[in-house]
Amino acid sequence: MQRALALARAAAAAGEVPVGAVVVDAEGVVLAEAVNRVERDGDPTAHAELLALRAAARLRSTPRLVDCDLYVTLEPCPMCAQALSFARIRRLYYGAADEKGGGVDHGARIFAAASCHHRPEVYGGIAEAEAGALLRSFFRKRRLVQGEGADGTGTGQSGQ
Repeated sequence: MQRALALARAAAAAGEVPVGAVVVDAEGVVLAEAVNRVERDGDPTAHAELLALRAAARLRSTPRLVDCDLYVTLEPCPMCAQALSFARIRRLYYGAADEKGGGVDHGARIFAAASCHHRPEVYGGIAEAEAGALLRSFFRKRRLVQGEGADGTGTGQSGQ
């Protein structure tokens, strides 16, 4: 998870939502890692989880990552949770919960759906305080730059 957090910090520095993801094999060897690239790529599906899954699948020459685990700093959204199911990820470790947009333990709860054909083991709250702090700081700064105060009052100053 420490590597995923480092990736999330790099994403924030690049202006992306600070989410980092790492895919490891059964021995813990890193197969792939990624950060959110939605803004950079102009692609609404360029979430860290999907990019890491794609890279690991290419490396392995298979879409099935049955003996692999994913570490990610934020609870996956429904799109990413479904992709984890399709990839047959063995275990999911995530940092901060996403009560609004999550798809695992909050929101759509993809793995609980009857139509879900593979349910990875899920471990949430890993380094949750640090992952959550990164996200809160990022969005606080973004609101200030966009002219809205950190408290949502519209008192922030943009352009500085």
